[in-house]
Amino acid sequence: MEREKFGSKIGAILAAAGSAVGLGNIWRFPIQTGENGGAAFIIIYIVCILVLGLPIMISEFMIGRHTHANTAGAYRIMSNGSPWKWVGWLGVFTGWFILCYYNVVGAWTLHYAFLSITNAFQGVDAKDYGNIFNHFVENPWMPTLWLFLFIGIIHYVITRGVQSGIEKSSKLLMPALFVITVCLVICSVTLPGATRGLEFLLMPDWSKVTSSTVLKALGQAFFSLSLAMGCLCTYASYFDKKTPLAKSAVNVAAIDTTIAIMAGFIIFPSIFNIGMNPDEAGMGASLTFISLPNVFQQAFGAGSSLAAIVSALFYFLLFFAALTSSISLHEVATAYMSEEFKKSRKQSAMIVTATILVLGTLCSLSFGPLGNITLFGRNIFTLFDDFSAMVLLPVGGLLISIFAGWVLDKKFYQNEISNGGTLKTPYFRLLVFSLRYLSPVAIGLIFLDQLGVFKLFS
Repeated sequence: MEREKFGSKIGAILAAAGSAVGLGNIWRFPIQTGENGGAAFIIIYIVCILVLGLPIMISEFMIGRHTHANTAGAYRIMSNGSPWKWVGWLGVFTGWFILCYYNVVGAWTLHYAFLSITNAFQGVDAKDYGNIFNHFVENPWMPTLWLFLFIGIIHYVITRGVQSGIEKSSKLLMPALFVITVCLVICSVTLPGATRGLEFLLMPDWSKVTSSTVLKALGQAFFSLSLAMGCLCTYASYFDKKTPLAKSAVNVAAIDTTIAIMAGFIIFPSIFNIGMNPDEAGMGASLTFISLPNVFQQAFGAGSSLAAIVSALFYFLLFFAALTSSISLHEVATAYMSEEFKKSRKQSAMIVTATILVLGTLCSLSFGPLGNITLFGRNIFTLFDDFSAMVLLPVGGLLISIFAGWVLDKKFYQNEISNGGTLKTPYFRLLVFSLRYLSPVAIGLIFLDQLGVFKLFS
């Protein structure tokens, strides 16, 4: 049976961009930018994308497209059976592992989209948004039901196949995500006082730039592009041989960064409009599910239809971002099960879905009935999150960089990125230099920072 491929270049790019654009773009990047010098952070971030993100992304693209195999199979082929084959297995495990807890947050976005549509935030006092969120995540049933619905949507897309499922959904979800983002940006920047929010986000303040700022930019660049999760390698295995890898990588990084910056255009003008200090808004779940519902209600008229529409659009934006990322993570594991164990796509998807339903439910319940189960002071959800961010992703990225820079032959690179000599590659030497020297050092710094080494010395 012939292996499936993406049916078009735009479909391939949108699918890869969908794997990169996730919750981190919307609830992490804007706050990181605001706290670390505004446009100064954005400039440093873009440099990190060029130095760290693009070289590793191109490497994953090359390995995936050349082998036309799942991530584990791709590294086994490229390593000729040497111990380097385990880098691919680690990528599959990392994607699978992340999916177990990432789906939980995706389910939260779906629930909050429903609350917004039904105007459930009408008349809610500012201090009560935290109670609404806490009561929801601590409930043993509601988060689980939303989790099953969220995973069910992913399962449906995956079982449809590469072209009819992944590519078709990407062509629908990514444009919808962009349109929603533009609409929200327009609503936000036209608010009274929006100028202060835009200045906070875009005015470069180099006095706030420290070594910690660079480390945060490196980490954001690494995590935002879905590096070392197996997604890029797996999706590239469905690329056509004529797909320009470097150009595709640049397009994906550009889409990912644009959405992240536009998220700041949504959040900060709204926050400043109601006189809230960005430091008071918090980060992550606190910002997204506690502060922003209150911000949207106050900024666009408490209880009004406009407030409900803006809030609903924002949570659908988050839902689409979480969905596209989760689909790519699911595909990593599904392709592995299908090709390594010779099972059908439906059987493989069912096995993966069953495992993430079980482990995802445990992660979800760790905020409620299973909250007393902890390890190293972390509940199940936080343990999954921290282990992936602090260990799996940095170690995987470091190994990919070393393998690509030092183990693979330069002729392989030259042939792949030039599509057999048909494309010009003036950046070739810079790419190899970055993979050999810059990327390993950068990822090593991220690893130490995630482990808290630098905080210990400071």
